[in-house]
Amino acid sequence: MKITKTSQSRISEVDFSNLPFGNTFSDHMLISEFSNGQWSEPEIKPYGPLSFTPALHTLHYGQAIFEGQKAYYREDGSIGIFRPEANAKRLNHSARRMFMPEFPEELFMEGIRALVDIDREWVPKAPDHSLYLRPFMFGSSEFVAARPSEKYIFCIITSPVGPYYAGNVKVKVEETYTRSASGGVGSTKCAGNYGGAFFATDQARKEGYTQVIWTDHKDHQLVEESGTMNIAFIIDDTFITPPLSDRILGGITRDSILTMLRDRDYLKVEERPVQVEEVINAAKEGLLQEAFGMGTAAVISPISTIGFRGTDYEVGTPADGYAMRIKKELTELRSGAAEDPYGWMVQL
Repeated sequence: MKITKTSQSRISEVDFSNLPFGNTFSDHMLISEFSNGQWSEPEIKPYGPLSFTPALHTLHYGQAIFEGQKAYYREDGSIGIFRPEANAKRLNHSARRMFMPEFPEELFMEGIRALVDIDREWVPKAPDHSLYLRPFMFGSSEFVAARPSEKYIFCIITSPVGPYYAGNVKVKVEETYTRSASGGVGSTKCAGNYGGAFFATDQARKEGYTQVIWTDHKDHQLVEESGTMNIAFIIDDTFITPPLSDRILGGITRDSILTMLRDRDYLKVEERPVQVEEVINAAKEGLLQEAFGMGTAAVISPISTIGFRGTDYEVGTPADGYAMRIKKELTELRSGAAEDPYGWMVQL
């Protein structure tokens, strides 16, 4: 792997006590190019602009996918990357569905380890802070014919970040717009899934909400996701989350939480279809103990209010509740304060 280090780090310009999510980027990036049926040797180089013409394929036809993952400063002074092999596999799931070339998992792992190691001083040390890692791939041919790109670029950039959401989240059940449909690309991390969600999210924000709860495309009766996260409910001391489908992203944080809970005995776990009506009735009857989003950026984001057809239902967000207990256990595993029985942390 070719490595060209920056001649002058920008880290002294960064206020690590004030890190808005995804606005600050580390010194280096990794790039590999696909052409003539194969990927080039990855290169690590100083972070900076890429040059294209207006005919860049992905600007016209949207062949663009990405991943989100994190590296953490650990109690012993080492750096740990959380489940990078799972991100490599999910990236390739997205690539297959978007008719893009898969990126070799061994190159993904080698590249992300090397990139984080070079910029290890950029990993924040404060609680609830981390180095956010953004691998992405896009069609880089330059033509406007409606056919797949012939060339692609795979890149990884990194960003020191603080908490994604400040405080609790107020959500609205979305019954007009749809995030994804059966047979579509809802299970991928393609760029269009997120761009297509912005309008509905903005409409909800104008009504005083933080995010939306996405429902199924057919009749909007099934809960699917919350904003850019998977969602879970605690009802009658049971952790309930919708099952994965081709409409729902297979979240790595979600999978990790399910794995941990099934190894413990303080919560029953149900992975099953969740009706909007069931959640609202549980809220009315006082049986909805907690609700929260699960994702890489926020880890766990407690939901304090669910809006449905003009009525707001308050949800408990206890500091000693299940959501915070789950987050604490996952945080301790990542930081090295607790044992990692699953081998999830790739340590540098």
